[in-house]
This record gives sequence, structure tokens and C-alpha cells, in this order.
Amino acid sequence: MERIKVCLLPLILTACTATPAQEAAQQAPLRIASLNPCSDAILAEVADPAQIAGLSSYSSDPASSSMDIATARRFAALGDSVEEVAAVRPDLVLTTNFMAPASARALERMGMRLERVGMAPSVADSYAQIRQIARIAGHPERGEALVRRIEAALAAAAPPPDAQPIPALVWQSGGMVPGQDTMISQLLARTGFANVAGDMGLKQADLLPLERVLARPPQVILTAGNLHGNEDRLLRHPALASLTGTARARLDPSLLWCGGPTIVRAAERLAEVRRAMTRTTPQSPPLKRRGSISEAPSSSEEGVGGGGRPHNILGAAR
Repeated sequence: MERIKVCLLPLILTACTATPAQEAAQQAPLRIASLNPCSDAILAEVADPAQIAGLSSYSSDPASSSMDIATARRFAALGDSVEEVAAVRPDLVLTTNFMAPASARALERMGMRLERVGMAPSVADSYAQIRQIARIAGHPERGEALVRRIEAALAAAAPPPDAQPIPALVWQSGGMVPGQDTMISQLLARTGFANVAGDMGLKQADLLPLERVLARPPQVILTAGNLHGNEDRLLRHPALASLTGTARARLDPSLLWCGGPTIVRAAERLAEVRRAMTRTTPQSPPLKRRGSISEAPSSSEEGVGGGGRPHNILGAAR
């Protein structure tokens, strides 16, 4: 009996001294499916690839993805149907707050656990989601690493302490704008801009007519629309050429939808635009002008860093 106690003692001590990360990993579901494009991007960062049973079909589509397409396409692309989800046999499903109750009950009857992940309206809410999903995946330390990466990106994108906020309008397809209580509004504030749509009292997905833009022009218009869609004719209206003091720059729409790792790219792009607008040194010329409208360059195109052509104001910039 004494020998058995001696042999078991190391195992008992190991169990008592397990770290929170080890405990989480031991309890983590083997297979996780995500039906939310925002949780897709986070899950891909904090889970082992073998844990991911599938991601939402949105993430495999360049028109709606907020993550790297090649990474998303490594996994099954899932719609919201019970049949598609059941086919990949997940232990846990990350879904939105809008899943049909009948579908949710059907998945739960098949033994799947559901975790609902909504839109994160603030950076703090996004941090909470990252930690939630990392904890579910059994890798809380990866969640903390992602939070630190986002914090570092926001710090790098912050304006000088004495800089005045630049009035900015994020103008989406059909003239929609994000209001004050949105993630992009917070990111504008943290990168040196002021959201004029919020100052006008507009809320998420409100429409801003061209006449109001012309009557109260911002210092920069960040166009976030479909380059080829008819609904975006408003964003390219010839009347905007009369705004001689207004710069325009492309903001990829995918930067507006989610928090998580998307915050890093959004902060980098907004800082790029702000720096282009305030650049005055000889080796870094100020904004180029097209007609009478200033243009903010994008690092993804020629014209940045010297020697290239001017940035197209509606050119892609992720």
C-alpha cells in the first residue's frame, strides 16, 4: 500500500499544479464550427486547425470575408442549415444571435453545444469575445496574445498627443454611414479622426444624402463601397469635385464589420490615411490631387514611398 501511495503521489501533485491553460485545453471541445464571420477570424487565430470543423461561408467569399481567404478556404464552408452543420459533426457551434430557434433546438438535440457571438460594438467588447472564444478553444493564452497584438497596433496608429481630430465621414454603399456607437467610430477616434456622422446624430446604417455632405463637408471622406455596384454612384458623384478642401480615400468595407484581428488592419489603414493627410516633409510629399479633390495614398498601391503614380481615390486598400 505504501508503494502505491508513493507511485501515485507525482500524479496527484501534477493534477494539483495544472495551469489554467492546461485545464482549459483538457476541457476544450474536440471540434468547433463557426457560423459567424466575426468569430471565424478569431477562431482561426486561437484554435488548432484540427479543432476547426468549419467556418461560415461568408469567410470564403472575398465580398464578405473579414479574414484571409486562403486560410478560410482550408476549412468547410458552412451555411446556417442544420444539415450543413450536422454534416461536419462539431461538438460546439459558434453562432449569431439571429439563428432560428428551431435550428438551434435541432442542433442541441443532436448533442451540440451552442455559443452565441454577436457584433462587438467596441474594442473592449471585442477583447471580451476574443477571450471567450480562446477559452472555449482551450487556449486562453492565444487570446491574450491576440489582445496584446491589437493593443500594439492601436498604440502604433495613435496620433501625436497634440494632434487635432480630423473630421471624417465613412460613407458606405447606398450612402449608409456608421453612427457613434460603433466599432469603426471608436477606431476613428483612436487613430486621430472624428466621426462626423455621429456628430450629426446619425446611427448605424442611417442614410446620409449627398446634399448634407455638400452642405457640411468633412475633411476626409472614407469611401467603403462596392467599386462596381450601381448603389455606389453616390460615392462618386461629380458634385463632390466642388469640395476643394475634402480628401477622399478608399476604406475596404470588410474593415467595418468585425473586431478581433480585423482591428489591426483597420487601425493600420486609418493611420495610413491620417499620415498621408498630415505629411509635410520633402521626402514624403503631401496628398496628391486629382482635379480639385485631395487623395490619400494606399500602401497596397503605387504612389506610396515615392516614385509611383498617384493613388486612385477608390482603389482597393485592405
